[in-house]
Amino acid sequence: MKKILSVFEEVQLVYRNKTKAENRPKVRRIEDAYDIFISSWDKDRIGLVEEFKMLMLDRANRFMSISTLFVGGLDGVIIDPKIIFATALKRRCNSLILAHNHPSGTLKPSLTDITITKQLVICGNFLELPVYDHIILSENGFYSLNDEGFINSVKIKSEALKYR
Repeated sequence: MKKILSVFEEVQLVYRNKTKAENRPKVRRIEDAYDIFISSWDKDRIGLVEEFKMLMLDRANRFMSISTLFVGGLDGVIIDPKIIFATALKRRCNSLILAHNHPSGTLKPSLTDITITKQLVICGNFLELPVYDHIILSENGFYSLNDEGFINSVKIKSEALKYR
């Protein structure tokens, strides 16, 4: 039996943060999040391939970290919710802001953008890890799915599902 147990790996959760909370910038407006996202984007690739990133915030909406989660092609990227939330949970954050670019430069969300956003908001609500916004960005600006009402309507609907 000992031999069998020795082949299994134990999963451990570890958290280390090198930056003190008071030294992290606070995200007060979606423009603050856009500034963080756009400063992390490779300017040579923003018009070439679609990328999906996530900004993680603590309880006081202070910036904890940013992660490039998925890189796609000229006109799309595959998004896996399991990777998004595994990353967020491992980071020990309290909320998320999502972003992706459209290499074409258009900021209008596709039906797929709206659908995946709604799914991610519902997942986040179940995990008590709210998705505050999903922005589509380019070098020239951004489109906030929250500002356009796509996120708040899902939060209200998913609250009813939370404790079934």
